[in-house]
Amino acid sequence: MNQEERSKLIAKYSDGFNEVSDALKDFPAELMTARPLPGKWTAREIIHHLADSESTSALRLRKLLVEDHPVIQGYDQDQFAIHLKYNERDPGPALDAFRAARATTAQVLSLMSDDDWQREGEHSESGRYTAETWLTIYAEHAHNHAAQIRRLRSALKI
Repeated sequence: MNQEERSKLIAKYSDGFNEVSDALKDFPAELMTARPLPGKWTAREIIHHLADSESTSALRLRKLLVEDHPVIQGYDQDQFAIHLKYNERDPGPALDAFRAARATTAQVLSLMSDDDWQREGEHSESGRYTAETWLTIYAEHAHNHAAQIRRLRSALKI
């Protein structure tokens, strides 16, 4: 991956919170736990997932930058949603955590050297895992969930 490709992905990553915020604008509180699409997450579940995923991803990047060949642990996002009671919790603090994790990690990304981008570890589920792998995944992550929120809006006719 060259510097221009990285810069585009970093910009997309940095815009992820705004994209989700736009998708949630004027989303009725009483519909945050509605499940119009069977088997898909509610808006509230998506928000809590983003908070947990961003916290986890922030740590993953930091481990890649600080530790020699770290193990990047996978986790079951559906079990998080169930056991951490995503649909029962206020989404406000989760949105704050999502925003903060993105903002602080964007700062780290902007200061990474070429050597930093070459660091790698081993993901417990998918194998070799580099800082560039991380960026490719998380640049898209929030945008994918913003699209999911928009599909919910459409199904709920909001």
